[in-house]
Amino acid sequence: MNKRVYQIVRDKRHWEGPLEPAESQVEQRIGSKGWYTRGYLPHYDKPGTIQMVTFRLADAMPGILRHQWQALFKIENSRLRQRRIEEYMDRGMGECHLRNPEVAAAVESVLLAADGKHYRLAAWVLMPNHVHALVELWDLPLGRLLNVWKGASAHKANMILRRQGRFWQAEYWDCYIRDEAHFRKALKYIELNPVKAMLARYAFEWPFSSANPKWQWSGCDRYRGAHLLNAGCWRFEPDRE
Repeated sequence: MNKRVYQIVRDKRHWEGPLEPAESQVEQRIGSKGWYTRGYLPHYDKPGTIQMVTFRLADAMPGILRHQWQALFKIENSRLRQRRIEEYMDRGMGECHLRNPEVAAAVESVLLAADGKHYRLAAWVLMPNHVHALVELWDLPLGRLLNVWKGASAHKANMILRRQGRFWQAEYWDCYIRDEAHFRKALKYIELNPVKAMLARYAFEWPFSSANPKWQWSGCDRYRGAHLLNAGCWRFEPDRE
């Protein structure tokens, strides 16, 4: 147990102050947690917040290769730890079921099924063994949303692959978006992931990503979450930052 993290959560709850009665009723009804922790990082789950989430296939970090990745989880700095873990995942460990176009299309269809109804997807990418998404929460708390996504997509994927058993890891990583600059940085990170992993030269070439032209509106405007951006001014270059 990280006592400092629990203190941070208590402080943030105090600074936020009491909710308005109507707001409190909504959050109680849908089960939002506000500021909370799962023991190692503070999290913020609230309607209207934008969250960056990452979830991995069950074998993305194979037990037989534990000697390669176990030390990554012991890195104390949370941002550095997550970056190193994602760099490891980009190496494409495990069976990488999301390389199968039929499986990837099925998973993507689940992510988009309730987009605009229960949440707004701002960006996403399906990598060979993990998924990144930038999502604006509406009337589903984050934990429940992830359960819906993973449960429905695992069922579809296992049917396609004619397999049984766990498809996704139970855990997921999340980070709430603080402001516009953070939003743009997260969006760029997500859509450039295939480029940084050397799976595509340009972000828009990757078929299962919000950067793919099939998801752009006609003309140059493109809607991403609560942000209407001009695609002509937002063309990603194949940088390796």
